[in-house]
Amino acid sequence: MSSDEGFYSKKQLREIVLWSPTQVDREEKAGKFPKRTRLGPYRTSRVGWSKREVHAWCREREEARRRAS
Repeated sequence: MSSDEGFYSKKQLREIVLWSPTQVDREEKAGKFPKRTRLGPYRTSRVGWSKREVHAWCREREEARRRAS
C-alpha cells in the first residue's frame, strides 16, 4: 500500500492539519476540506479521511502559499 492509500482517523487527521474537530467540520461543510467517509454500514460507524484527498489538499495549500509570496 502506498502512503496515499487508505484513510486517516480523527486523531491522525488532527495531527496533520492541527485543527480542532469543530474546525474540520466547518471546513468540510464549506467545501474547503475533503469530506469524511463512513467506514462501515451504520450511522454510528467510524469515519476516515482519504489520505490521497488530504495530501492533495495539503499540496494545494502549499502551492497557493508559494504563488502568494
